[in-house]
Amino acid sequence: QEQVVESGGGVVQAGGSLRLSCAVSGILFSRCDMAWYRQPPGNQRELVASVSSDGTKKYADSVKGRFTISRDNAKDTMYLQMTNLEPEDTAIYTCKATEDYGSALGTFDFWGQGTQVTVSS
Repeated sequence: QEQVVESGGGVVQAGGSLRLSCAVSGILFSRCDMAWYRQPPGNQRELVASVSSDGTKKYADSVKGRFTISRDNAKDTMYLQMTNLEPEDTAIYTCKATEDYGSALGTFDFWGQGTQVTVSS
């Protein structure tokens, strides 16, 4: 059974750091494009960062220079290292795995349940 499970959220003071993890099972992780999304209170979900199956990384402008996305294919896990956190980073952070089944079958998204990150001022 496919599973996507986030961990590492919590409460931190402004200026602090957290590392989120996203562990995948039942999915061929190395074939997946991976991404972190977040949904701040009262706002829509937004893309934070992504790392493709070939290792290409992209970041939202709001987190560039502060957040680092990475993946470990040997552990079927993706990470988001967050530094210099700001109260505006407070949100539920959710992981998405997009598995590519090839041109005939296309792709499918698997979502985690999310982990809460709260940054106090």
